[in-house]
Amino acid sequence: MLITGSVIIGLLLLLMFTRISPARVFALAVMVLYVAQVLSKETVIDNLTNSSILVLLGLVIASFSLEKTRLLPWISTKIFSPSYVKTVFKLGFFTAFSSAFLNNTAVVATLMRAVQRNQEHSTARLLLPLSYFAILGGTLTLIGTSTNLVIDGLLRSMQLPGLNFLDFLPVGLLLVICGGVVVCLVSLRLGGAKVEPSNQHQYFIDAEVKPGSNLVGKTVLENQLRALDGLFLVEIARNNSLISPVNPQCVLRENDKLIFAGDVSQVSQLQAMSGLDVFADSDELLSSNLQEVIVSPASVLVGKTLKETGFRARFDAAVVAISRHGHALSGKLGEQVIASGDKLVLAVGPDFHKRQNLTRNFFLLSDIKVLQTLSAWQNIAAIGGFLGAIGLSAFHIIPLLDAVVAYVTLMLVTKVIDSTTIRRRFPFDLWVILVCALCVASAFQSSGLSDWVSSHIVELLGNASPLVALSLIFFTTLLLTEIITNSAAAAIMLPVGLSLAASYQVDIMPFIMTVAYAASASFLSPYGYQTNLMVMNAGGYQFSDFIKAGWPLTITYSAVSLLAIPYFFPF
Repeated sequence: MLITGSVIIGLLLLLMFTRISPARVFALAVMVLYVAQVLSKETVIDNLTNSSILVLLGLVIASFSLEKTRLLPWISTKIFSPSYVKTVFKLGFFTAFSSAFLNNTAVVATLMRAVQRNQEHSTARLLLPLSYFAILGGTLTLIGTSTNLVIDGLLRSMQLPGLNFLDFLPVGLLLVICGGVVVCLVSLRLGGAKVEPSNQHQYFIDAEVKPGSNLVGKTVLENQLRALDGLFLVEIARNNSLISPVNPQCVLRENDKLIFAGDVSQVSQLQAMSGLDVFADSDELLSSNLQEVIVSPASVLVGKTLKETGFRARFDAAVVAISRHGHALSGKLGEQVIASGDKLVLAVGPDFHKRQNLTRNFFLLSDIKVLQTLSAWQNIAAIGGFLGAIGLSAFHIIPLLDAVVAYVTLMLVTKVIDSTTIRRRFPFDLWVILVCALCVASAFQSSGLSDWVSSHIVELLGNASPLVALSLIFFTTLLLTEIITNSAAAAIMLPVGLSLAASYQVDIMPFIMTVAYAASASFLSPYGYQTNLMVMNAGGYQFSDFIKAGWPLTITYSAVSLLAIPYFFPF
């Protein structure tokens, strides 16, 4: 029990205070538990092949097919209207409905592009609501979010009955309705008037004065660097010192690094200057269209500099500008360490669209045709096959795993996807995290630590009702979800919830659903849920925006959950 407790505390600390990837942290924790003989080989193997984990992996693969259909692009054309209230209502309805069955990341990535292209309303008033609606929609079904399937997998690994497809629907509907109203109200505080296209895409761009350049020995004014359209010279980096503000009479020298602020679409003005090397210019990529992308958490770029990754060779593109947390990063872009959620402006070459590593590394914000268009019958097979698989499972005709396997097989046979796509985009890190989360939960329960924790909670609460214990489980899980990962929060809190149910001699379902709903509630932090991180840079949000918009939604979500769960799942 002591070893298990120490490992779990170490796991939490590493997830909270280090940049080590969650997959590595979980793998390390499981390795220690296995070496210490807390976990048996049989338990690890059983979790590797847990049916709920296999369902989740199958659904991720299924989403590769659905991303290529015309479904989400068609939905995106039906959302926007001159009325802001109507737009938010339709955005909420379509997003929540789609997220109940499809991968949340794919839904948000597709609709995010549509939001940015819309000419009716400010993106700042739509992107954060988009992420929140996706999270709320995930609470409607068993497959709506990975957390629900992790809970199902944990129950099955403990030899308990699994969850049904529509168990989440009653409470989920209330959360979508009540939460949706709150989202609509708080969205009014997220932005003002419509953002004009000319005021978008403001970044810092760096350029270097090459030796022998005609610019050398002349002032900023003489080189007409004060007369650029849409760009402004804000500082000069010279010999490890910074010149800012820049005097118009400042004389340029060889190897000066010039930092410009402004609209990256005007960067061609810098390219036209002889002897000025724009960061993305050495491969002559700036003659191509500029494209915006957001770095995926699974990207090979995370934690590395652009130079270390060989960015240009890998993607046939060069980075013109980087934006992080709503702020542009200035100077020496090649030495910037890339973080998950960074927004990059790329100058793309002719082979960029053909690269097969784009969707793994980026969320594409520009309207790029990366995937081949499906034929009419392939669209029917992909969409109809998925609906059929979900319907057969929802009405208990065939198990969900069998339905998902059959659907993926159909997609391979009809050539909607191929084995290369599956190998390239297989969510290995997600698989490691989920399997290890199950192993940690197994150790937590089998070591007796969960019973020890629950007994102390019962002792602390005294004669309090089970509802008080339920509330404690809810808010503890919610807090863990915000500061670590939802899978880890569910893995740690579900055994405690089950032990509390046994201590109070009540039904386990209220505690199971409480952990599931609380582990899905991530509204206060951009880092607690992937879609929050996606919209943070795309919408130019600050961390404080998530706090301001998230706390009313969190309170509403918590109140509805704690009132509805005991009603639909009595003690």
